[in-house]
Amino acid sequence: MKTIEEFIKKESASGILLISATILALILSNTFLSSLYQSFLHIPVEIRVGALHLDKSLYHWVNDGLMAIFFLLIGLEVKREILEGHLSSLNQAALPGIAAVGGMLVPALLYLFFNANDPIAVKGWAIPTATDIAFALAILSLLGSRVPLSLKVFLMALAIIDDLGAIVIIAVFYTAQLHTLSIVLALVCLVFLITLNKFGVTKKAAYFIVGTILWISVLKSGVHATLAGVALAFTIPLKARDEKGQSISPLKEIEHSLHFWVAFMILPLFAFVNAGVNFTEISLRQMSGSVPLGIMLGLFLGKQLGVFGFSWAAIKLKLAKLPEGSSWRQLYGVSVLTGIGFTMSLFIVSLAFTDDSLFQFTDKLAILAASFVSGVVGYLILKKR
Repeated sequence: MKTIEEFIKKESASGILLISATILALILSNTFLSSLYQSFLHIPVEIRVGALHLDKSLYHWVNDGLMAIFFLLIGLEVKREILEGHLSSLNQAALPGIAAVGGMLVPALLYLFFNANDPIAVKGWAIPTATDIAFALAILSLLGSRVPLSLKVFLMALAIIDDLGAIVIIAVFYTAQLHTLSIVLALVCLVFLITLNKFGVTKKAAYFIVGTILWISVLKSGVHATLAGVALAFTIPLKARDEKGQSISPLKEIEHSLHFWVAFMILPLFAFVNAGVNFTEISLRQMSGSVPLGIMLGLFLGKQLGVFGFSWAAIKLKLAKLPEGSSWRQLYGVSVLTGIGFTMSLFIVSLAFTDDSLFQFTDKLAILAASFVSGVVGYLILKKR
C-alpha cells in the first residue's frame, strides 16, 4: 500500500500544478499578454540530422514529443498493473473495468446524440470519454480520511483502464493517411525491442535508442507519435536479472524515474499550451452549440451515469464488490469526479479537430467548464460523510 500512497501523493501534487498552469494560461490568453502567449506557442523548433528534418512549433513538440513520454509512462503503469497490480486478477479488475466501460460508452453515446448528423463534429465523440487521474486524485487528497484508500485505488485503476481505452481509440480512430516505408521501419523497431526483451537485455539505454527511432518512424507514418511511447513501454521487461544474477525491474526503475518529470513538467506544460482559451469573445449562444453541449453533458452527466450505473449493476449482479469501507454515496461522489476529463480530453480535441478555431474554441472551454463543475460537485458530495 505504501507504493499506492506515494503514487496518489505525486498525482495529487501534479493536479495542483496542473490547475496553476491552466489558470496562468487563461490569464495570459485573456489579457493584453495574449499576443505574447500565442508567440510562445508558435516558437519554431527544428532538428536536422542529415536527410532527417523535423520542423514543428513548440505547441506541436509538446503534443507530439513530450506527450509520447507521458504515454510511455501510461504504458508502463498499465503493464505493471496487469501483470502484478490491481488489474492482475479478475476480482480486482472487475469493478474498475466494468465502471470504465460505462464511463466511456455513455459519454460517447450522449455526445453522438447531439452531433451524429454533423460529419465534422462527430469526430469528437471520444472527447468526453476520458478521466484525468491527476486532477481527480488531487481533489480526493483534499478530503483526507473522508475517502477510504480502497476508493482511491478504485479511481486510480479506473483511470488507468480509461487511459488504455484512449490509447486504443487514438490508434484506431485518429490515424491519418499511412506512409508504408515509415510503418515498415516502425514494425522493424518494434520487433527488435521485443527481441531485446526475449533475450533478457536489461540495459535501459538500448530500449531508449531503439525507442527514439521508433518514435520518429511513427511520427512520419501517419499514426499518432504518442503511440510509440505505449509500444515501447510494453516491450520493457518487468522482471529480469542483471550481470550479477540479482533480480531487477527495468520497468519499475524507468516508471519511477519518469513519474516526477511527467507529473511536474510535461503535464503542466501540456496544460499551459493547450488550456489557453480566449473566452472574451465566446457567447452563451456559442456554448449552447451541439459540440460544446455534447462535451459538457458527456463529461459531467455521461461519466457519472456510466461509471456509477455500471458499477451499481455489477455489484447488484454480484460480479464485483463495493470498495472496502466505502458507501454508495462515496462511490457516486467518485463517479462524479471521473467527469474531470482535462488532459486526455484536451489531447483528443487536438486530434479530432486539428484546426483549433473550428468551433471558436468552445470545445476546449467546454472541457474546462465540465471538468470544473465535476470537480466541485464531486468534492461537495464526498465532503459530507
